[in-house]
This record gives sequence, C-alpha cells and structure tokens, in this order.
Amino acid sequence: MLEGSILQQLADAHKSGQRPLRFGVYYKNTLVALCHALEDSILTSNTAALMITAFQRGKWYLQEAERYGEIAQKSRQIVIMAAPDSGFGEHPTSKLSNVALVGLETVDPVAQEWHLMILSPSYTAIVLCQELSPADYGPEGPPEEDRERKFYGFWTFEPGLVLETVELAIAHIDRYDPELQKTLTAQVQAITAEAASAEQDNLGEIVSRVVEYLHNSQEDLTAHEIAASHHEELDLNLVSNELQAFVRMAQLMELANTGNPMATAEVAALAEVMGQLLDLPAWQLKRLRLAGLLHGLVPLGVKAVTDLEEAPCCPLEPGVQALRGMPRLQAVASIITHQTEWWNGSGTPAGVGYDAIPLESRILGLTAHFEYRVNQLAKESENLSREEILSKALAECQAQANERWDPKLVETLTLLVMGLQQGLNLPITPPKVTSGMWLLNPPLPAESKSYQETST
Repeated sequence: MLEGSILQQLADAHKSGQRPLRFGVYYKNTLVALCHALEDSILTSNTAALMITAFQRGKWYLQEAERYGEIAQKSRQIVIMAAPDSGFGEHPTSKLSNVALVGLETVDPVAQEWHLMILSPSYTAIVLCQELSPADYGPEGPPEEDRERKFYGFWTFEPGLVLETVELAIAHIDRYDPELQKTLTAQVQAITAEAASAEQDNLGEIVSRVVEYLHNSQEDLTAHEIAASHHEELDLNLVSNELQAFVRMAQLMELANTGNPMATAEVAALAEVMGQLLDLPAWQLKRLRLAGLLHGLVPLGVKAVTDLEEAPCCPLEPGVQALRGMPRLQAVASIITHQTEWWNGSGTPAGVGYDAIPLESRILGLTAHFEYRVNQLAKESENLSREEILSKALAECQAQANERWDPKLVETLTLLVMGLQQGLNLPITPPKVTSGMWLLNPPLPAESKSYQETST
C-alpha cells in the first residue's frame, strides 16, 4: 500500500485489532458497477448524504459528472478529490453550491486511489481501493483493456468503518482546503447526531441494486471482444462481489442485533463442524458454511406460531428475497428461510416439522441460537467462566430438545461443546475476499482464530 494513503492509514489502524481488514483485488468494471449501485442508492435514501470520492484523475470524474449532478440534488455535500485535468472544474456540476473539488498534487498517494464514501443518518457505505502498480501485474504488465485494470482494497456498509474512513479523508482534505475541512467536520457531527433517530434505509433494496448492477455489467462483458481467459476472470470477480454484498448485509444485520462483529463467522464455523461430526459430504459442508455466513439475513428469536392455520406461507425477509435473485444461491436461501422452523412443527415460516425441515436448516437454527446465547450470557454474566457459559447455553438447548430442536442434533452439539470445554479450537475465519467462489475456499491456517478467542 502507498505510504500516507487513506487505505494504508485505515489498514494500519486495524492491523493489531481483533478485526483486521481483509482485502481483495477488483477489476475496474466491477468497481464501476458497484460504485454506481451504491451512489444511486442515495437517490432513494431517507436522508441527505455526505459523499466523498477520489477519482485519481479529473478525467474520470468528468465521465461521471452528469450523474453526480443528479445525485447532488439529494445530497448535503459532495466532495471530489482528483489530480486536476483539463475541464476538471469547468463542468456545470462542479459549479453547484454543494459540490466541492479538491485538486490533488500528482505526488499525493490519494491521487492513486479510487474511493467512494457515503455517510448519512440512514445509509452508509465505502469503497476503498488502490490501483495495482505496473510491477504488481507481473511479467505481462498492465492490461491494454481499461476495464481489466485491477485495484486492491475492500468495501463495506459498516457504519463504524465508514465514519472512521470519512474522518481520515476529511483530515487529508485539510491539507488543501481548511475551510472545507471545517464544513465537513460540522456535517459529520450533524449526521452522527441525526443517525440515532433516523429511519434506516432498506439494506435489502440496496443489496438488490448492487446485484442488479453487477449482473448487468456481467452481461455487458459479452458485448466486448475480450480474451476468453480474461472474460472468465472478470465474470468471476463480478460474481464474487454479488456474494460479498449479501455477506456484508448479513454481517451488518447481525452486528445490529447482537453487537458481535464476528457473529456470522462464528455461526459458520459451528455449523460446519457440526456437519463434520454428522459426516456430511463436502458439498453439503460448503453449502452449510455459506448459509452460516448469511444466516443473519433472517432475524433470530422468531416465536412459534400457536395456530398453524395462521402461519404465513413462507414469506421471505427482504434480504433472503434479494438472495434468491442469484440462481446458484436459491438452495442456500431455502436453508436460511427455514432455520426458524421448530422440530414439533410450530415454528415459522412454513410450520413444517421433524424431518420435513431441511437438515441444514435444523443445524443452522440450532448453532445460530447457541452462538447467540453464548454471546448474550458472556455480556450478562461477567462472573461466569467460559466453560460455565458454554454449559448454560447448552443446557437451554437441551431443555428444548424434541420441541424446538432436533434431539439428535442436540446430542451432536453436546459432543461439540464437550470438545470446546476441553480445549478444542474451532477455527473462526472471516470471509476471505478473493476472486471467484471465494466464500467456499478453505481457510489458511494463519487466518483462523479459535472460538474461545473470538467469542469472549
């Protein structure tokens, strides 16, 4: 990473923490579609946003200036950082009262970055990327096709990271325009104050827009003459980001519900090991792990229905509805949908019971509830040891065997808990952002943390 860049500063700030940032490589065509989807979500937002962007060079901003003119109508402020080119400050959008240009020095590391930061009381998102250097491309060198240019970085909806990044950007802007820095600082303070009472935007709709734009970009590839190998790489990069969008939504929903940023990774690890103890085939374990990472798309704690005739016929949460937009994830969507069924048939959404509930759904429901209770008990009972917390959460599950949970799965969970109490390290691996079907790739040993380490 370039020394002094915003990406490098944010990465360094999280290097020694419990949640180091995880980066991936993105093609330009992927980033264009992703940024357009996130930017256009401002147009339907409940509140006005502060948007800060870095375009590398002014000519890239000029390609987006018309769109930005429309977005400015729904924004409280737009800031564009770029190394000035001819016409950078002459476009009509640049003359709007709430649009500010920051001409970066060519030696400024931010002039090599591609950033999008959106901060509003009801919607937050960031895309932080740095273009690969010529040496990073290897012997073949940089690509001739513009859409095949590669960038290193990450993106997220997480409000805390978005706010932290915006503050780094504002500090950088202070070098060029102290007055703008003061204005932006005041706006951030106002947005932070308003966020507590603002109605949050529908994240499911935003993710659906991301998937739609990425899918359209995928179809657009066929209209261009690109080498077959490169076409496949671009296509996989788009698919990867579609999956990332859902994982990020699930993580954010779990963070809001539990306060635990590692909840999705913990559930995925628990579910996968449960599957291993049940001797499930590899393809089913991978599907179960993916369902664990996405389980937060359906809120936990759904109560049993007292009258099966009143039970809705499989209504879908917005997040799961968006997930079904990807044909390859329909089976995973079904697993997630039915995780709230009860063994005795009194659960939701379908009111099915016993073996009619998909096995993966039964495993996911049990492990997600167990992980949730472990974290709740850890917060509520500071005087309890780790082993006592595990025992108490397990006892609650055992008390509901034959009613809410499959009794055989409770027995398997008992074996797993005994192992954890005796020192078993359950690898907790945050989703790895790489090309292709990255969610299904096995973790590297160095990237794994134990359940005991991350759940305290």
